[in-house]
Amino acid sequence: MASNGSDLPPAAGRTPLRATADNALKIVVVGGFGVGKTTLVGSVSEIRPLNTEEVMTKAGEGIDPAGAWGKRSTTVAFDFGRITLSESQVLYLFGAPGQERFWFLWDRLFSGALGAVVLVDTRRLEDSWYAIDRLEHHGTPFIVARNNFGEPTHTLDQVREALDLSAEVPLVDCDARDRESGKRVLIELVRHLTALAEAEAAALPEARTAPEAPQAPVTLEYEESTP
Repeated sequence: MASNGSDLPPAAGRTPLRATADNALKIVVVGGFGVGKTTLVGSVSEIRPLNTEEVMTKAGEGIDPAGAWGKRSTTVAFDFGRITLSESQVLYLFGAPGQERFWFLWDRLFSGALGAVVLVDTRRLEDSWYAIDRLEHHGTPFIVARNNFGEPTHTLDQVREALDLSAEVPLVDCDARDRESGKRVLIELVRHLTALAEAEAAALPEARTAPEAPQAPVTLEYEESTP
């Protein structure tokens, strides 16, 4: 059966953190069990990602979803990866565990997050409802990325309708195994966050009457040294 889950080995090597880095940004990747969160973090991270994968055993039968997607391991805490954005900015990626018994960790992972990516599998869209609900509860901006396990059988408009997503929430396609595809997801999230920040600033009277000196926007353009 097609699978782009976390059983695939990460390809990233080691890149030291620059001494000039003094601004850390946090993004959370969340979604249902086995949708490819660990794979996405591993594919875009410039360092060897930290993960807490453990082999699925009989002890999890009846508790975790059955391994109907060829999954042999599962995240039991969270995934962690890093991307250098510039001389001073780094992006930290946290992948949340998808099993219901670890949902209590999500609120802490959301703390301080700039935004989130909700990764969905169209074969199990209902598994993403809890993630969307929690992000809306926390007021954390997010986008939704459809992780394609083979050729898509639904249009993005159909997926948006099934998830009851508002038009303001970006919905994109991706292949969590592919680094370039994962980068496009993160770039879309940063664009969304930038648009929200600009709209919020424009709505403030002070911003119109006494504008501050412009600051360099957060970008996700990888530098030449990024593998």
